[in-house]
Amino acid sequence: MEVNGYEIKPGAYLKGAYLKGAYLFKANLTRANLEGANLEGANLEGANLTGAYLTGANLEGARLEGVCLFRANLTGANLTFVSLTRATLTRANLTRVNLTGANLTWVDLTRVNLTRANLEGAYLTGANLEGARLEGANLEGANLAEASLSEAFADSQTTWPEGFGPLFARVEFD
Repeated sequence: MEVNGYEIKPGAYLKGAYLKGAYLFKANLTRANLEGANLEGANLEGANLTGAYLTGANLEGARLEGVCLFRANLTGANLTFVSLTRATLTRANLTRVNLTGANLTWVDLTRVNLTRANLEGAYLTGANLEGARLEGANLEGANLAEASLSEAFADSQTTWPEGFGPLFARVEFD
């Protein structure tokens, strides 16, 4: 498949690609290099991005429902106001990612690295954050209703929503 002159396929080299608003529904981008790519407002519903490299990518407002980002690297990516409902991000690297206002309802975030990530105002209803790294993460105003944080790791720099009890949720502190 070709979009905006870019070949969309597993292992594709799309570093810095301009794919703003692109229709990539159920695309197979396994192990693709999308470093610094502009995917703002793109539709990636059901796409397979297993092991993809999205460091510094702009995915603001993108539709990522049901996407697979297993072991993907999104360090420093912009995911503000994205919809990731029922997505799989197991073991993904989301260090310093901006997820402000993102919809992460029923997302699998098992063992994900969210160190210094911004999740301010994010919807994490029913999300699985078991074993997640949350050191220095900002969860201020986030909705953690029914979220599982068992054995997640946090530190004194982690910011929690008002009234949330991390110890009651079985979060461990470094």
